[in-house]
Amino acid sequence: MSLDRAVLAFAGVMVLLSVVLTVFVSIYWLWFTAFIGFNMLQSAFTGFCPAAMIFKKLGIKPGTAF
Repeated sequence: MSLDRAVLAFAGVMVLLSVVLTVFVSIYWLWFTAFIGFNMLQSAFTGFCPAAMIFKKLGIKPGTAF
């Protein structure tokens, strides 16, 4: 799995987790969903992605975007 796909998979899991937490725990978990969306948006414009940096350090091979 390339770094790009790992970041997309991680973002997808986090969004789904935040939706489940919103439904079953508290409506305030929507703030986590908004944070994830904001982070994805800023990453698209700046190329800076904290998750990509962590995955790189874990040894996942680079992709074309990160």
